[in-house]
Amino acid sequence: MARFFLLALLAWWTVGFTVHPLNGEFIGASFLHLINLPFHEAGHILFSPFGGFMTAFGGSLMQLLIPLVCVISFIRREDGFAAAVCAWWAGQNLIDLAPYIADARALQLVLLGGHTGAEVEGHDWEAILTSLGWLGYDRTLGNAAHWIGALTMVGAIGVAGWITLGLRKQASGLRAGQGDSPQESGPRPRGWARS
Repeated sequence: MARFFLLALLAWWTVGFTVHPLNGEFIGASFLHLINLPFHEAGHILFSPFGGFMTAFGGSLMQLLIPLVCVISFIRREDGFAAAVCAWWAGQNLIDLAPYIADARALQLVLLGGHTGAEVEGHDWEAILTSLGWLGYDRTLGNAAHWIGALTMVGAIGVAGWITLGLRKQASGLRAGQGDSPQESGPRPRGWARS
């Protein structure tokens, strides 16, 4: 039951984020932005020894790496549900970054210090896209990040729901005394399936 509640919450958040593409105010005001922000800021520090480009890019990179490392960790532990939830988080981080990417030319997004990029020396994605020669594609890349993130979130909910329903069917079959195959004579010992 707890898994279904979590999936309903993730679906509600997914709809909310998806229908507000590139809306920095909406996304920045979300509870999840407050979770993602420390990882972003830590990435700047962690990648600072690798030069100016990686210092700027490291924040966004770390924001994506943390949930992806969690996905890999849960896959290695054979916990597909938790891995799917972390994949959802990775998609949400792409949506979190999308307004920032799309703001590289306009510099109107309010940054951590309370000023816009135009009021200070710019921001990460202005520096990143300028150095790559891609500044003119800021909105295109921001939209791509948003929609890839949204599709990732929807796919992750689908996988987590499929896993949850599959485990529920297995558990109800075992309660009814059915085994996995006709040769089995009874239920498996308790605790054989993840819940």
